[in-house]
Amino acid sequence: MLLFVLRRILLGLLIVLLAVTTLYCLVQAAPGNPIDILLGPRGSPAMKAALEARLGLDQPLPVQIVKFFGSLLEGDLGLDIKTKRPVAELVLERLPKTIALLAASLLFASALGIPLGCFAATHRDSIADRIVGVASVSVISIPPLIIAIYGLLLFAAWLKWLPAVGAGDRGDLADQIYHLVLPTLAVALNWIGYVARLVRASMLEILNEDYIRNARAFGLGEGRVVFRYALRIAVAPTVTVLGIGVGYMLGSAIFAEIVFARPGIGKLIYDALLVRNYPVIMGSVLASTVILVVATTVSDILNALIDPRIRQGQEA
Repeated sequence: MLLFVLRRILLGLLIVLLAVTTLYCLVQAAPGNPIDILLGPRGSPAMKAALEARLGLDQPLPVQIVKFFGSLLEGDLGLDIKTKRPVAELVLERLPKTIALLAASLLFASALGIPLGCFAATHRDSIADRIVGVASVSVISIPPLIIAIYGLLLFAAWLKWLPAVGAGDRGDLADQIYHLVLPTLAVALNWIGYVARLVRASMLEILNEDYIRNARAFGLGEGRVVFRYALRIAVAPTVTVLGIGVGYMLGSAIFAEIVFARPGIGKLIYDALLVRNYPVIMGSVLASTVILVVATTVSDILNALIDPRIRQGQEA
């Protein structure tokens, strides 16, 4: 198990290295010059050249990448071009808001999707199974941006049940959870359908296995067979999908944080892109990449704990 975990950690570090390098090149290739945006039309060529040299944008791209990783090893992500604040400080301020949104979305999608999928599988071809199937496909097809906008209009503007914007008072946990409800709904609703369909498919396959038939033949209760033997294995693919799904949830979180004015990493990336604020973009993208890699690594480890065949296959 230790060797399995070490391999996953090393693979995660390699993915971060390759992803950040690729994204650095893509950001530099994007249209728009931060120097022109910062100085405006009145900036002289001398002022532009001086600012470009100070930001290191006058150097070749490979040199910029090497310097970026060199500074990263020292814990320095650079300075915000606009506010002159350390990028690491800005990212650490926003990161907890995004992590809270992702954690709440994963919990919400799992808490509803897994029981629905299990229920549909144990009531195969019934009216309830068909209702769950139609509802799952319906929520999967709705874009997160549409969910966010209509959730805002319905629950905040019309019914006034939930707050429209913000993340709540810093010292009030209940208020923060209250402000988290609508963004969580926008990010997680699609994944409830994905999880329900995946759990149903896995459960139907496992319920036909020989060891399940043997367990029933020995007189074990249906509840014990389903929850102790079948669901434990059926959840394994769901854990993998949710680990990968964190990347998609991060994309949805950008829309949710913009619509609900939630100060998270997604909103920070969006604001930085508008002015081509390269240091903030790279710091935010690095944080997002690390979240994704950590999520996929944890899901792999959880899968290995749930199903020993996975780690035995890797070690072989």
